[in-house]
Amino acid sequence: MIPIAKVYKKRYIFLRNKLNLLRKSYGCLIPSVFAKRENEFVSQWGHDFRPEYRELGQLGEHFPGVPRIALTATADPHTREDIIERLGLQQAKVFSTSFDRPNIAYEIVERDQPRQQLLRFLSRHEGSSGIVYCLSRAKVEDTAEWLNTQGIRALPYHAGMDRAIRDSHQDAFLKEENLCLVATVAFGMGIDKPDVRYVAHLDLPGSVEAYYQETGRAGRDGLPSDVWMAYGMADVIQRRRMIDEGQAAEEIKRVERAKLNALLAICETASCRRQAILGHFGEAHPGRCESCDTCLKPVETWDGTEAAIKALAAVYRTGERFGTGHVIDVLMGVANEKTERFGHIDMPVFGAGKDIPAKTWQSVFRQLLAAGLISVDHSAFGALKLEPESCAVFKRERELRFRKDRPSLGKSQRKGSPAAAARSTLSDRDGELFQALRSLRATLAKDLNVPPYVIFPDTTLIALARERPSDEDELLDIPGIGQSKRERYGDIFLKAIRDHEGG
Repeated sequence: MIPIAKVYKKRYIFLRNKLNLLRKSYGCLIPSVFAKRENEFVSQWGHDFRPEYRELGQLGEHFPGVPRIALTATADPHTREDIIERLGLQQAKVFSTSFDRPNIAYEIVERDQPRQQLLRFLSRHEGSSGIVYCLSRAKVEDTAEWLNTQGIRALPYHAGMDRAIRDSHQDAFLKEENLCLVATVAFGMGIDKPDVRYVAHLDLPGSVEAYYQETGRAGRDGLPSDVWMAYGMADVIQRRRMIDEGQAAEEIKRVERAKLNALLAICETASCRRQAILGHFGEAHPGRCESCDTCLKPVETWDGTEAAIKALAAVYRTGERFGTGHVIDVLMGVANEKTERFGHIDMPVFGAGKDIPAKTWQSVFRQLLAAGLISVDHSAFGALKLEPESCAVFKRERELRFRKDRPSLGKSQRKGSPAAAARSTLSDRDGELFQALRSLRATLAKDLNVPPYVIFPDTTLIALARERPSDEDELLDIPGIGQSKRERYGDIFLKAIRDHEGG
């Protein structure tokens, strides 16, 4: 089997060079299988499109009859269809499993005091490892430094760091059990740490696919895990500026804007988040999953039609030349140098919205943006523009309901960490044994210089604590223990169980 090498970011390797290399290296030897992963790169609808990957379609021409396998974990129906077309796999069988990760609990909050919000979230995960994603390298380093001052051991990771330091931080994350890795999206590809208990985002990802891929690094051992994100209007503006100022073709930019809007719609939904995420990937879900914030604490909504009309009128009356902050000042009736200089204090819309708090207006504009009723023109310094769909609101042909902003769920509203929830099924006596086995595992992992999960995952330790096997034969009944692990660690863990029972 000869896998085609993956094309890494900023290090594109063109397929024709690969084909030439194959011909020179193997002569008339025909490869048995071509395995291609990360195939969302092939499609212009994929969340990380790579034009070079389109050349993979040549494989069928150059190696007729050789089986080809295309794999991806983050493709929606439109992307899947495009991958099939681009790779010439119309006659191939398609195998698809569910996108649902039922052990992951989703929470998305409106940004207020992001560091304090993050700290409250991390306080539910003491003793667990996880990832905090930030958009910029500077923010990664600042956040990691601040978390350490708050008593949370954190290490930064981004592509701009010295390679040796970056590798040591990755190694520490894989091998230690109580570490927060603060990273850009440069971290994660190829990392398979099963006991990541949480993933947090301090910045909005670029698409639902990117969000799903990054949050999917939590809970790969099947135990309960949390994913959390804080976002705000500034995120949307920043992401759209990155798209608009990028070097991609306009066709690709339209795709990227649509994907960002899809993620924003999930952020703003008042219904089940899991249902919305799965729906994006073409999978039906009945909702009420009871493991996302909108299900655990249903979101209140309010009739926002009148507020929307006022907001849209303020954008129109001020000439579609100003950003959110100034338009809110006009609605709130704030007399300052800017509103006076442009004559906005004399407009009918000036002060028309002072009965609504400024923070609520920020939410209104964010939801209008998510609904496609307004857009942001970055070439005009972030000016808000009316979209054609807004006419129906002005004419009262379309009713709008907005979700009420609320603070993130606190300790009083959520149970403890997912790891604690998994252990809550153990009796006090079994829980004590679990902790003893966990300490033993940590000691062994340190001695062997391997990640703890390589010895046994938490699911195996929980089963050992509950079942308390008494001999090597009974060990084989424990999930995660086969012949090799029994031979390597069986005597050690059986002795720990006997010692604990004797105590």
